[in-house]
Parts: sequence; C-alpha cells; structure tokens
Amino acid sequence: MANSTHIPLAERLRPKTLGEVIGQQHLLGPGMPLRIAFESGQPHSCILWGPPGTGKTTIARLMADAFDAQFLSISAVLGGVKDIRDAVERATAARDGLEQLRTIVFVDEVHRFNKSQQDAFLPHVESGLFTFIGATTENPSFEVNSALLSRAAVYVLQSLTEDDLKQIVARAQQIGAVPSIEGKAVDRLVAYADGDARRLLNTLETLAVAAGAEKLDAIGDDWLLRVLGERMRRYDKGGEQFYDTISALHKSVRGSDPDAALYWFVRMLDGGADPRYMARRLVRMASEDIGLADPRALRLALDAAEVYERLGSPEGELALAECVVYLAIAPKSNAVYKAYNEMRAFIKKDGTRPVPMRLRNAPTKLMKQLDYGKDYRYAHDEEGGFAAGENYMPDGMEAPPFYRPVERGLEIRIAEKLRELRRLNDAADS
Repeated sequence: MANSTHIPLAERLRPKTLGEVIGQQHLLGPGMPLRIAFESGQPHSCILWGPPGTGKTTIARLMADAFDAQFLSISAVLGGVKDIRDAVERATAARDGLEQLRTIVFVDEVHRFNKSQQDAFLPHVESGLFTFIGATTENPSFEVNSALLSRAAVYVLQSLTEDDLKQIVARAQQIGAVPSIEGKAVDRLVAYADGDARRLLNTLETLAVAAGAEKLDAIGDDWLLRVLGERMRRYDKGGEQFYDTISALHKSVRGSDPDAALYWFVRMLDGGADPRYMARRLVRMASEDIGLADPRALRLALDAAEVYERLGSPEGELALAECVVYLAIAPKSNAVYKAYNEMRAFIKKDGTRPVPMRLRNAPTKLMKQLDYGKDYRYAHDEEGGFAAGENYMPDGMEAPPFYRPVERGLEIRIAEKLRELRRLNDAADS
C-alpha cells in the first residue's frame, strides 16, 4: 500500500474492463447499446451525457483500450484550438506510423467549446482520422453544434445508485485504501456523494488520510461527522433535514415572504446544497406557483440558472438569490398547474375521442375528398381574429373549463379576455 499512496484513489479503482464498471448497466450490460458498440470491433464517435462522477472518462478510456487506440484527452475548460491542432498531428502520426494506430480524441466538458472550436473537429471526424468522444453534463441538443451532434451517437449516463456507491466503498476497502467503515457511516457517505462516484472517492481519500494520522482501524459515524465538519451534519442530501429545508424555501416563496425565502435559500447553500439543484427548484416554483400571473418569472428563473452556469460559485449564486426574491414578491397563481393536472386526470379516464373532421389537416386530394378540414373557420378571417361560436373540443364532449385564472397579476387581464371570448361564443350560439 505504501508504494501506491501517491496514486489517487480514483485512478487506483478505475476499471480496467467493462465488467469492472459499476453502474450504467442500461448502456453496458449484455445486449445494451454501448456494450454492442464495444463488441462490434469498430469505434464510432459519440457524446456521453450525464451528471458528474458517472464514468464518462472511464468509458472513453475503456473504448480506446478495446480498440487498441491511442487515447488523447482535451479539457474544453483549459484547452483551445492549439490542443485540437496537436491532437490532429498526433492522430496523423499514429495513423501513418508503423503500427497504424487508431486514435480516440476525448473532449471533457465539450459544451465549454464555442462553435468554431467544435467545428474544428468536423473534417477529421468525417475523414476518419480519429474517433471523437465528447463528455458533457449539459443537454447536447442545446450545447453541441448540430453538425457535430449529427455525426455522433448520444449515450445518456445516469447518477450512480446507492448500491453502486456502496460497491465502490467495498472495493476501496478490498484494496486496503480505507479502514473498515461502519454501516451508518457508509450510508451517510453514500447520501453525501449524491450519485457522484468522484465525490465519493475524494471523500474516501480524505478519510483515509485522517484515519491514518489517528491510527484508526475503523471509521464510525461520529468520527466521520467530526472529520468532515459541520457541513455534512447540516446538509444530509438523503436525510429529512434536506427535504424539510427545501420545503420551507418553497413555502416561503409561495407565501410571498422574500426575507424567509432568502434565509432558507442561503441556509441550503451554506449547508452544501448544489446550486444547480437550487436553480431547478426555482424554475419549478416559477411554473407551479406563479405561472401566468407573471410569465416573466419563468424566464428570469431560466436566466438565473444560465448565469450560474456561466459564472459558477460564488458569483453565480447572486443571480439565484435575485431570482428567489423576485419569485417571492411576484403575484401567485397555480391556475395552469391545476388545469394541467385536472386535464391529465380527465384524459386518463376518458375514452380516445376522434378529432373532428373540420379540425383535421388535409394535405392531399384524397383527404379533401374525405372532408378533412371541411367547414373549418380560419380565425384570422373572422372579426377580431376570433371565430365566435366555434368548438375546438371533440364533438359531443362536455367538460367544464379547466383553466380558471385567478384575479392576480397578469391573470386579471387573462380572465377579462376569457370572459369576453365566452360572451361572444354565447351570443353566436343564441
């Protein structure tokens, strides 16, 4: 063990074969997409999309090993066009050398590259000079150029489960990297890791050093909390306190108390909550509790999330705090939220009703002959741009209005508009 202590634990436990990979069995299990790709004998360009610590780099390295390929890694955070040029030169040399090696170019955080940098890969991917593998924590549909995306398969990786993370702890113990850990402490470690193997391994490494300094043979929960500090005690990702605190934040926003909302928001950040998780919750609050009473709230929540992605901590957290205060003081409406859930319940129990002929599209002559689109009233040609008396529901369907705007914020105007449209409908029907 003494000779390997300088090697990071993550590297010591890095799988050497597909069979050693923990998690991602929906991709790597027998008969699954990536397993089939490995067994095909022919590498292909791909995007590995998933949260941090889910094995993206490991899978890319294993792919290089499986195809006896040169593995070149580029960090999009630190690298640039020069690194891409260097990769092209090394790939060319490997291809034209005596061994005629294939090359896999792995780009970590590929979404950090701008359009021109991503475009620089295209001609070499198309020519087959190298196989491109990009890793990203962001949706590649929005963050990867469409031209590059069209030439790469997208594989979605999932956060590791509690059982997966416990297997990693067990492996670390098997190689003597950490002392024995009691069950409650393991559970706390797994909850703290929150599906991120890298976070778990870094924490285990910290514990191993501290335990070695104190000559401990076993790690208990009390010692674990003392060594890792108050942060782990206050922020137990899998525990009741976490969910109680996020509930308090949500209810404070819903209750229009900006001070309380800001208090619970900062409490969560101080306790170690992931700001990205907080951003997702703010987007949910904007759509669930504010809705059309102030449609700007949803856009502001999305903008705050984007600002955090661009600035990171701690600067980006100010944008999230600004969003918290705005959401708290915004007019509230759950009318769309209620209408959506009521409509889902209605459709679930209702039969599948046919689309009325007047509402069907008629792109072909046959469809027109079958009366598709017959008697449809084009609203733009009607007075006020409204076909008064027209029914857009399935024929014979009687259902109450599902969307009932509240008398707050913009929904006051929406309610007035709906009352006028219903008056015109009633007048046309009478």
